[in-house]
This record gives sequence, C-alpha cells and structure tokens, in this order.
Amino acid sequence: MKLSDEMLTEISYVQISQYRTKAMKSLEDDVKIPSVIAKDSGIRTNHISKVLAELKAHELVECINPEVRKGRLYRHTEKGNQVVKNLE
Repeated sequence: MKLSDEMLTEISYVQISQYRTKAMKSLEDDVKIPSVIAKDSGIRTNHISKVLAELKAHELVECINPEVRKGRLYRHTEKGNQVVKNLE
C-alpha cells in the first residue's frame, strides 16, 4: 500500500523527534495517563505534556477526558495508529 504524502509527512514529523517517537510507541494499542507514558518511554514528566500537545496538534493522539485536571487519558487517533504502524 502506497502511503499518502500527508501520511509520509506525519511519519517524518514523529521520526525527527526521539521524544515524539517514544511517546507514540508507548501509546501503541493502549490508553495511558501522561506519567505512565513518561515512565514507559523514558521521557521526563515535565517534557511529556509538551510532546503530547505537539502530537495532539497534529491529530495523532487524543485526550478522551479533557475536562479532568489530573489523570487525563491519551490514546492514538486513527491517523496516529497509521503513523505508529509505519515507524521504523
């Protein structure tokens, strides 16, 4: 299957950042809170919210309970699933 230019752009956007790559891989097939993503991926907790915000802006992850202040749950969007499947 040939990937669209948009998909290739998103894959490279994730790949150029070690943090984005690790965060995406940490969320593979799972719903997690930021502290768990940070622990799994070895990213410091103070960086993880910035990384998640970047991924959210690119519609690669979504927060399923944004009204909560603590314990927000994140998961891949459909687009995020496609990107993570194509990460090397």
